[in-house]
Amino acid sequence: MFALFGGAPAPSPPEPDVLTRTYQEHIDPVYRYIYRRVANHEEAEDLTSQVFLKAVRHLDGSRDTLSVRSWLFQLAKTTLADHWRQYYKAPKVSLQLMTRDWVAATQDDRESSAAETLRQVLQQLPQHYQRVLSLRFLEGLSIKEAAAEMGITEGNVKVLQLRALRSAALKGRHLL
Repeated sequence: MFALFGGAPAPSPPEPDVLTRTYQEHIDPVYRYIYRRVANHEEAEDLTSQVFLKAVRHLDGSRDTLSVRSWLFQLAKTTLADHWRQYYKAPKVSLQLMTRDWVAATQDDRESSAAETLRQVLQQLPQHYQRVLSLRFLEGLSIKEAAAEMGITEGNVKVLQLRALRSAALKGRHLL
């Protein structure tokens, strides 16, 4: 691993018993950590397997258990960050398409069922969720611009946006 930064060469691949022991000792805590953040068993299993696949490439059998555990959790954090980056890309497009359709439908025909459903979903959301979704997707503001407009941090905008999208998705399912 150090070779990536110009230091000592990367350690040789660990012995199979080191891999097995590391996996058995850490699979449950890493899985639980990831599951608490994605709340979906299949996604948590996939992400956990990605963590251990990354770990196999750079596992150093000379590390102590605490060091390995800490390192695995860091791998889990970066794997989750990659996962959420991909997650944010997909809903953004669909919400933009939904809102574009909603705006067009409300201008042409207020009784359109798709527009009515979207309107009902947005109205059921708390005011701060409505605001963040409107700023980000209806007005097209960046996260930084939305944060300035709302008077909160960029990180808070990201969290509110994620929660608002999840809430909207759940409420939309109940209306269909």
